[in-house]
Amino acid sequence: MPILADRSEYLASESSFYRILKAKDMLHHRGKAKPRNSHTKPTSYTAKKENEVWSWDISYLPTSVIDQHYYLYMIEDIYSRKIVGWEVHYNETGEQAAELLQRSVWSEKCLKKDLVLHSDNGAPMKSLTMRANMYDLGVITSRSRPRVSNDNPYSESLFRTVKYHPRWPSEGFKSLDGARQWVKSFVYWYNNEHRHSRIKFVTPNQRHKGFDVDILAKRKVLYQQKRNEHPERWSKEERNWQPMGAVELNPEQHKEAA
Repeated sequence: MPILADRSEYLASESSFYRILKAKDMLHHRGKAKPRNSHTKPTSYTAKKENEVWSWDISYLPTSVIDQHYYLYMIEDIYSRKIVGWEVHYNETGEQAAELLQRSVWSEKCLKKDLVLHSDNGAPMKSLTMRANMYDLGVITSRSRPRVSNDNPYSESLFRTVKYHPRWPSEGFKSLDGARQWVKSFVYWYNNEHRHSRIKFVTPNQRHKGFDVDILAKRKVLYQQKRNEHPERWSKEERNWQPMGAVELNPEQHKEAA
């Protein structure tokens, strides 16, 4: 629907779409996508614009060979949800992580800008090479608590999106080059075509570049116009198309300390 709205097309209200989906028995919760347990959050950081707080992690990519997998490195900006850096390797090392971070910082032009980088407590994250590189780049360290699985929610959510993508090769990747090509295609789709629900259904690149303000303003005008044309069809207010404000990393702890 947001894509249609950006084309100045309006077919029906969201409630109408959901009513039709319900009638067709298409609103079931996905079996594998079970809600996660909640925990008290660690110290929070707030991103008021792009390139203030990044989150990163490493995840497995299965191969077509039993008990063999590749390693997907991904860095995400939590403000815009843009993937600012990624790599696929045979193994996980601090050296490879440090090189990826350096390329990402240079690409985003945020050297010595007090950028916060959040991660879990894996060996590559705590390696001497990674820590030294972060110091040289002026990047501030933020880590999850030991043995707490959901202190890195943005990276967890991103990897979840990767592995539930409709084109995810469930049979596994046949080669490292094949895995890299697939991830490259995914990153392009995610950054440039995927309308992210947490940022008002704009793409991460639109949010990263500040285009979301104008896009959402136009959507608001369209929805108000359609409401005025047929007010009897609207039982509630139209969707809030105000741009998202600041984004917090693990905000509950921050509120408790305030």
